[in-house]
Amino acid sequence: MDERLAADLVAVLDKRRVRVESLELALYARDASVIEGRAGVVVFPNSTDEVQAVVRVARAHGVPIVPRGSGTGLAGGSVPLDGAVVIVTTHMDRILEIDEEERVAWVQPGVLNLDLSRAVAHLGLHFAPDPSSQQSCTIGGNVANNSGGPHCLAYGVTSAHVLAVEVVLPDGSLTMLGGLDPDPPGYDLRGAFVGSEGTMGIATRIAVRLTPLPPAVRTMLADFPTVEGAAAAVSGIIAAGILPAALEMMDAEITRAVEAYVHAGFPTDAAAVLLVEVDGLPDGVDAATVQIDEVCRDHGARHVRVAADLAERALLWKGRKSAFGAIARIAPNYYLHDAVVPRTRLVEVLTKVYEIAERHSLVMMNVFHAGDGNLHPLIVFDRRVEGVMERVHAAGTEIIEACVAAGGVLSGEHGIGLEKRDFMHLIFSPDDLDAQARLREAFDPNGTCNPQKVLPAGARCGDLQRIPEGAWI
Repeated sequence: MDERLAADLVAVLDKRRVRVESLELALYARDASVIEGRAGVVVFPNSTDEVQAVVRVARAHGVPIVPRGSGTGLAGGSVPLDGAVVIVTTHMDRILEIDEEERVAWVQPGVLNLDLSRAVAHLGLHFAPDPSSQQSCTIGGNVANNSGGPHCLAYGVTSAHVLAVEVVLPDGSLTMLGGLDPDPPGYDLRGAFVGSEGTMGIATRIAVRLTPLPPAVRTMLADFPTVEGAAAAVSGIIAAGILPAALEMMDAEITRAVEAYVHAGFPTDAAAVLLVEVDGLPDGVDAATVQIDEVCRDHGARHVRVAADLAERALLWKGRKSAFGAIARIAPNYYLHDAVVPRTRLVEVLTKVYEIAERHSLVMMNVFHAGDGNLHPLIVFDRRVEGVMERVHAAGTEIIEACVAAGGVLSGEHGIGLEKRDFMHLIFSPDDLDAQARLREAFDPNGTCNPQKVLPAGARCGDLQRIPEGAWI
């Protein structure tokens, strides 16, 4: 720990909001992924001015910075390396302004996703992107990773709901990207920033679009005797011209774990279940519900259940969004992947995923956004078992390669971070990587803002650099 750096940070914040204790540094050296790094100092600014001050102090000391929200990221995006200053924005948690007429809210980055929707519900509005971690993830983190969620099938991921972002750049200066005008002049730097995973600066104020609550909603649970039947029903629903608000799939293993945990009435003898939600005007919702019921039964669904009321709907969604908590009853650790494949190849890729798990003697579950082909293979394990991490990482690599080979991409919502950085060459050419590196350098010419993330070292020429030794747990 650099005592002079810590002292200068205390001078611009205060002693309580500058943490250098070994326990604190260990806690903030990782996120929700299986990757661990090394933090030098952890700070908790309360305002844009304080973020600027912290960035300038770190810059003066030649120390890199790593922005961090709640730490729910799953790709190592907020894992600090080489003793970086971790700038935690969770204290910046105020909803600054709500414009009901324009349906816009200005928020600080530490506002929790679900808290924003709760704050505007009385106005008949909500914030549409809904990651499964929405009870704990922050808007700033959603912006950094361009987060998705179950209802992003119809409503779009975070980038579709961000109008403007106030950003502290890596040199400590302040800029506004985007704006509230329908077509802000100039390049869409807001679009470039959303999803940049903290490599271009730190969001300190965000204008988000608020979406009206739908007048009618139907939530349906269909169970199938085969995974193939459930996957075929997914394609059948889309082919019928129906775009559900959400279309989620869970396999047998995760369904049993969730039911034991939440008791939502999920069938424990099904090979797969679909959770389908449609919303909109009442007549259209009623018609879509009938069509979805028919499509599911045509593809072998044993039962199709429609939630009777808001309480039952909430319970079904609690089951889906508690999936990752439910697996703690099985093993203490998990490794969750995030790749996207064409819907028509879901069964093929899922079959390969199960084969990979069996070959590496690992427990595999699947819960994912089936409507847009966003797979979430979930490896459940106990890292205290000797040699298990090697098997987990080997299986993870094979899963990524299988998804890309099927015409997929590396991530649908979790980001690249450290986890997938060294696989970028699978989908991007040297010229592609060079263009991305040039854009990043326009924001951060010194490479001090969340370094070693997203792009492999040597991206200008397509060279790769492995994750630093010791970064993997």
